[in-house]
Order: sequence, then C-alpha cells, then structure tokens
Amino acid sequence: MLAQPSDVRSFGEGWIFERKLDGIRMLASRDAAGHVELWSRTGQRLNATYPEAAGALAGQACRDFVVDGEVVALHRGRTDFALLQQRSGLTNPAAVRASGVTVTYYLFDLLRLGGVDTTGLPQRTRKALLRDALDFTAPLRFTPHRNHGGQELLDQACGWGWEGLIAKRASAPYAHRRSPNWLKLKCAAGQELVVGGFTEPAGSRIGFGALLLGYHEGGRLRYAGKVGTGYDTRTLRELRGRLDALEEARSPFGEPVREGGAHWVRPELVAQVAFTEWTRDGRLRHPRYLGLREDKPAAEVTREKTPRRR
Repeated sequence: MLAQPSDVRSFGEGWIFERKLDGIRMLASRDAAGHVELWSRTGQRLNATYPEAAGALAGQACRDFVVDGEVVALHRGRTDFALLQQRSGLTNPAAVRASGVTVTYYLFDLLRLGGVDTTGLPQRTRKALLRDALDFTAPLRFTPHRNHGGQELLDQACGWGWEGLIAKRASAPYAHRRSPNWLKLKCAAGQELVVGGFTEPAGSRIGFGALLLGYHEGGRLRYAGKVGTGYDTRTLRELRGRLDALEEARSPFGEPVREGGAHWVRPELVAQVAFTEWTRDGRLRHPRYLGLREDKPAAEVTREKTPRRR
C-alpha cells in the first residue's frame, strides 16, 4: 500500500499519524516452518542485505506472519538515506559487517497472522495485532502513532528533523495500491526522479558531471533538470559503471534537453533528490543527490505535489 502526496493539513476524527521514514520499504514473511523472506517493492530478495532483520524475525515466538515496514539508518535520531546507501545492494556477509552501518526495521502494518489474511481489517486493528504479535527487539521497532494531528503536529515533526508524517485512515483496510487512505505530509521538497542521462565530468572530477532527471507525465518522460552535487568519489565511480551499462543512442525524454555532450541511458534507475522548489518552467531548484532507490520502479515516478508553504 502506498501513500499519496498531499497538502491537506486539517483532519477530523478517524485518522492516525505516523512518522514519515526515509529508508527502503520492505515486506517480510515467515511461514509455519520458520522460513523468513525479505522483499523490496520491486521484488528483490533482501535477506543477505539485512541479515539482522531476517534473524530477528526468525526468532519470533509467533510463527506465521507477513509484515510491512521500512528499513532505515539512523544518525543522531534522524533517518539518513545517504548513510543507508552504504548497505544497499550488499549481499556478502563480510561486506555487510565491514560497512559499519546499523539498520533499524520499523514495522507499521500486518498483512497475515497465523495463516489468516488481515488486510481487510481496519488500520487501527492491524496495528494493535502487530504490536501484540511480535517481540520488538533490535533491529525491529514498532512504529508508534498519534490519534490526532494536522499542521501543528507536522510543524513539530519538521522541527525534530523528521521527513514529515504519514496520515492513515484508522478504519481503512490494506490496499495493494496507492490510496487516499494513506497521505504523505512532507516537511520539505524532495522526491524520486528517473535518471535519463548524464554529462561528462569536468576538471579533476571523476565518473560523471551531473545526472539528467525526469518524471513520467502524459505518457512521456518530462525533463526536470540536472543534479551535480551530493556525490562522493565512490558513488561517482560506481554509478558511472551502472550508467555506462544502460547507455543508449537516443534521448528517453519527450522534449529537447539542451545539454552539450550528454549521454543518454535507458530510464531504469531512480534517484532520490532533495531540492528547494520547482521553478515555473518545471525544473528543480538547488537539487542535491541523496542516493538510488532500488525499491521504486521507474515507471511509477511522477511529479509529486510540493507541500504548501507554512
């Protein structure tokens, strides 16, 4: 189930409010035989990448369940997507240990319990069952919520350095799609964008100069601008290798992109980008690269609403 971006800030009764987490969405299942599987939204098996989460779920007294949640890396109490990138894609146990990155798996929903499908139950009931079903020892955490919220609660969340809030209709079932029963209330501009090309590095820089980004609208890939900051040396090298493997002769964008010497790639990679705002001509202002999203299909990337200024 996915949340819709929203600028709604006034809510009546019947909603709960959770912290918006900036990490990797992950479903986890355990069958009656005790076998655990971790999956990303795109169907990638993540047991080897997050073995501590798999181990904690395997050790539960509750033997049969499916849960939904988000894997994050925390730095001084805040979720740090760039830090989490140091674990993303690692499958070798030695490499996972050497990364030095501790992850936390926040659980916020329950899809099956004891062989029974729970997706038709109300949101509040599913969370109550989840809280009672599992033992939340590290790296597992139950995602708490508040029963009242709106602009004041969002302001508090932003002041704490959170990404924002997720508002959920307490009586709603779990739907395997984007739903108005889950609303994304963001503190600052930022979203996922599709990588459609890149420029060559200049001067002493290695790898590439900037990523050329876009989003899907009206059946075509719209150009949103380029992002040239936020990369370390390792990212520049590794990402250039992935870009070279996707290179194509023609631009994937549905409009002219005036970047001299641009290289075009198949629009398969999804980048998480922070920025201050959208310009009037539909470009990103002051963008900064945060990392790749392996859990977001490129075909689903559209332009999100910018939160209303406070």
